[in-house]
Amino acid sequence: MKFRGPAGLPVTDRCLVMGIVNVTPDSFSDGGEYDDPARAVEHGLALVAQGADLVDVGGESTRPAAPRVPEPVELARVLPVVRGLAASGALVSVDTMRARVAAAALDAGAVLVNDVSGGLADPDMARLVAGADVPYVAMHWRGHSARMQQRARYGDVVAEVVTELGLRLGALVDAGVDPDRVVLDPGLGFAKDAEHNWAVLGRLHEFRALGRPLLVGASRKAFLGALLAGTGTRTPPPPHARDRATAAVSALAAAAGAWCVRVHDVAATADAVRVARQFTRFTSTTHLTASPAPSSPAPLRKAPA
Repeated sequence: MKFRGPAGLPVTDRCLVMGIVNVTPDSFSDGGEYDDPARAVEHGLALVAQGADLVDVGGESTRPAAPRVPEPVELARVLPVVRGLAASGALVSVDTMRARVAAAALDAGAVLVNDVSGGLADPDMARLVAGADVPYVAMHWRGHSARMQQRARYGDVVAEVVTELGLRLGALVDAGVDPDRVVLDPGLGFAKDAEHNWAVLGRLHEFRALGRPLLVGASRKAFLGALLAGTGTRTPPPPHARDRATAAVSALAAAAGAWCVRVHDVAATADAVRVARQFTRFTSTTHLTASPAPSSPAPLRKAPA
């Protein structure tokens, strides 16, 4: 699989780690924690120190039912942070659905565009990415956050997501985007319920048919909270308490061949993807055979008197 990533991205045989920096007041996990630009830059650099290969900066929440923010607000949130992180040597991606925000962030030093709409929210996005010749993450998307969960209707969720991503990839290429610059994201939690998300994760290998690297973003999401709560009346743990579950998903996604995982807690996932690399090295070079089942023990005989 050919992929031209951003200059300076490590060439490695392991899954990459993208650290999340939300500069929003209403993100589901850490809204408001990093709305000060200086604090956001400090946090992003801390993620790099913990092992993030890329830092993803977003100024618009895409949690379920989130309202859209005006473009000037998104720009004001994102640009100082992108500029500060890039000036400090971090590799920065910008998480945006708007072509003008993406263009401004690229000018400020971002090296990758991460678009949860895959170019559907802004018809100018494909043209921008093609002209800038930058790596582009296109996620599976069925509509804006306000109504996306109403569109979580599938017969076979994996087959349909693969098909829809393939169509989106074709449309991007038709618009001039170099396919070697495209990463695809199955969009966990976007127009998908918990069972849909688990099905996608369990069948990540089927996305190889698209011939593109895969980014997986499960970090702290509600389907992990629901799993940890169990089937009783327990309240799901808060987002920060889902990091161990996130690291487990990161290891599984990496072992299944994901190019990158996007997470809030970088340190645990940086370890997890290295464990996955070693695991897959071993399982790909060693043929494990099951030991023969032990025979049933002979019936005990009564000792002679």
